[in-house]
Amino acid sequence: MWRHRIRPREGWERIVTEQGLVYPVTALPDGSTKPYWNESAWYEFTIEEIESLESATEELWAMCVDAAGFMASPGSGFTDARLGLPAGALDVVRRSMERRDPMLYARFDLVYGADGAIKMLEINGDTPTGLVETGVAQWRWLEDVMPDLDQWNSVHDRLVNAWRRLRNTGAITGNGVHFLYDLGEGDSYDGGEIEMTAYYLMDTAVQAGLATLAHPMAEVGWNPDTREFRDVNDDRITNAFKLYAWEEMLGEAFGRHLIDQDEARPVRWFEPAWKAMLSTKALLPVLWARNPGHRLLLPAWLDTPGDLTEWVAKPLFGREGDNIRIHLADGSEDLVMPGPYGAEGYVYQAYTQLPVFEGNQVVLGSWIIDNEAAGMIVRESDGMVTDYFSRVVPHVISDTLGPDAAQVEAWLLDRVGPEAPRTSPGGPDRPLDGVPGSES
Repeated sequence: MWRHRIRPREGWERIVTEQGLVYPVTALPDGSTKPYWNESAWYEFTIEEIESLESATEELWAMCVDAAGFMASPGSGFTDARLGLPAGALDVVRRSMERRDPMLYARFDLVYGADGAIKMLEINGDTPTGLVETGVAQWRWLEDVMPDLDQWNSVHDRLVNAWRRLRNTGAITGNGVHFLYDLGEGDSYDGGEIEMTAYYLMDTAVQAGLATLAHPMAEVGWNPDTREFRDVNDDRITNAFKLYAWEEMLGEAFGRHLIDQDEARPVRWFEPAWKAMLSTKALLPVLWARNPGHRLLLPAWLDTPGDLTEWVAKPLFGREGDNIRIHLADGSEDLVMPGPYGAEGYVYQAYTQLPVFEGNQVVLGSWIIDNEAAGMIVRESDGMVTDYFSRVVPHVISDTLGPDAAQVEAWLLDRVGPEAPRTSPGGPDRPLDGVPGSES
């Protein structure tokens, strides 16, 4: 893995904005801006490195599916309160698992540790963003700048194929899907990232032959006579993709209809409710307890650092580095990030130094789509925490040429990933007291 400098394309900001990346720069507290899409550099990977990342992503996904099933099982000892979820949320999760609700996508944050080995920092399994950057902006950059080389990036094609498979297997009722998203307001406004991610996913569904409609989640209504959710046009919502966290959705008034099973004909949600188990950092100590010493994992504990001498404290529902605390053994003062999270509890994960290239600390965002590894985006930050001021940078596989159409089609058809979890997962059942640092 190497970092190279390069001259950005003339008019790069206009180019990526027209491609859907409407937030190409980040506003700084002093009123200035800096590039969020950074094409003044690119990262070089070998095909051997990419194959290792792909294999690691597949292996981690299988472990996450297993851990999600364990967490929702009554014997695990986890409760709604323990996970910081609204009362009744785990019942919704369990029903989702019993139905074997299919997933669409998720994103791992991976890192090359101090020993050069791949390690999992976390997974955003419910509301990940970064698809436009990965599937469109960096792919178009490759076509413009290095068209003969390759990139680990089948994100767009796999999304289209995923929607088509969901329709053809009956996971989608009929031929229509609503795309619902949180607009955000004030300090929570993200510059349009959530909205544009939803619209990009809607475009992939259209390419798969589905009829679509998008609008903010706040415009969803409830009809008590027909006992169903209605859209902005007062039409029934049958299938819905929502870019809105399950823990927030179930905590609102309309979310009670899901908890209380008020619907006459339940909406089919993407992402499904079982993904709430992959949205909480409580997953990290469960992964470590069920796979102790695994080469891809960092030791993690619930509520306490345990015997860790260097650690990162992460709030269960934290995002974009909010409320993270980093403790090092060198006696320096702990790094503490501001934010609104933490009341729901913390996990403690072993600290690992991020690789540094020309002062940039690097995390790899690795995608799972329809249960298959699908590509990555490189994220850079100035400090130890990948936060709101991080940047995304394209990458290239330097020792292989771009594949032909037949090879691409073969990759897309090659399916090895696990399906939705069950609440009685395989392997030894461990109660909550088997999770390091937990309390019953």
